Amino acid sequence: MAPESWKTTTLNEIAEVIDCKHRTPRYVDQGIPVVSPGSIRWGELDLISPTKRVTYTDFISLMDHCTVAAGDLVMSRNQSVGIASLIKTECTFVLGQDTVLIKPLGINSKFLYYQLQNPTTQKEIRKLSGGSTFSRINLHDLRTIKIAAPQNSEQIKIAQILSTWDKAISTTERLLANSQQQKQVLAQNLLTGRKRHRELSGTWKSYRLGDLFERITQKNTEGNTNVVTISAQHGLIRQDEFFKKTVASATLEGYYLLSQGQFAYNKSYSNGYPMGAIKRLNRYEKGVVTTLYICFAVRDEANCCPVFFEQFFDAGLLNEGLAQIAHEGGRAHGLLNVKPADFFSLKVQVPSLDEQQKIAQVLSTADAEVANLQAQLDKLKLEKKALMQQLLTGKRRVRLDDDEEDMAPIRRVG
Repeated sequence: MAPESWKTTTLNEIAEVIDCKHRTPRYVDQGIPVVSPGSIRWGELDLISPTKRVTYTDFISLMDHCTVAAGDLVMSRNQSVGIASLIKTECTFVLGQDTVLIKPLGINSKFLYYQLQNPTTQKEIRKLSGGSTFSRINLHDLRTIKIAAPQNSEQIKIAQILSTWDKAISTTERLLANSQQQKQVLAQNLLTGRKRHRELSGTWKSYRLGDLFERITQKNTEGNTNVVTISAQHGLIRQDEFFKKTVASATLEGYYLLSQGQFAYNKSYSNGYPMGAIKRLNRYEKGVVTTLYICFAVRDEANCCPVFFEQFFDAGLLNEGLAQIAHEGGRAHGLLNVKPADFFSLKVQVPSLDEQQKIAQVLSTADAEVANLQAQLDKLKLEKKALMQQLLTGKRRVRLDDDEEDMAPIRRVG
């Protein structure tokens, strides 16, 4: 419950919620962007990616029905229902289908923006849209969403506090993106020999994968129940942790048994992995995987550094070879038709073990930096979420003294 001094109203009472209905314009390659639900996200509105655009003439005629100003919000009514962007500066675009314009009336626009992010508000939106973030909410139900708000001065201060967290999150996101990009460039250079370690100059040699690795086909005769699956971001991870449920067969005797340090190739192509993903089992001592995977292990670590190849595979440097052996017509349900014999016949250029280890060390250090930034980002997002749940419900209040220097929330209610 909000404090007695707060006023709870419907969204319709504190904002004009506009569904910009208009005739379907003629789309062009260059022109004014049309905002779709996919362009809307928490933060700034994406006006670069939209593929649908209209001529300036059509834009002028459409603006008769719907004008946009700084401080307005744009919300998605389908796809990711309830996601909203705050218009911070004057910009030019046309609202597309299943997007609505929210023009705040008598409420601070940034405060309203954060109230729409409030987990309680989002829960209500999901309930009204059918219980899923990928459903659709109708205009009438959207207008009935409950919004609690204090006096304007407290709204402003709450918005300022949450904006500080947003700035920190945005800065960390940029640092993370830069670190990921730098690591990607570094990996491409080091793993192909375009950039060499200053102390090493040996010749790289060509090997078949079958010369360096042996196939693993050991079945799960020991009754292991740790079913793992390949995730692009997390590698080989427990299936129930990744999917939030178990989708494996009831009996696991027919699954392959992997030991820590061994590899598995998922022949299903996914975002960022057009020829499938190869990951190494790092998290667990043992795990079982579907026999649809091609599993393998290093033959001799005296000649082959596993971490080097973990980086090599993740950089997509096997994709060209995989594209040549993936038979046409074998892509049913996204599964590439790669035969084990063809897979192990693929050739790779490899430096000496010493250079492999040095490359692996450099790239592992880069990975650690990326992981550290990701952990910082996750922590900031959790802190912001917890702060929102308290500030936007009035459970924690802020000082309103003009000369108060500390903008942080300082006292609780109840």
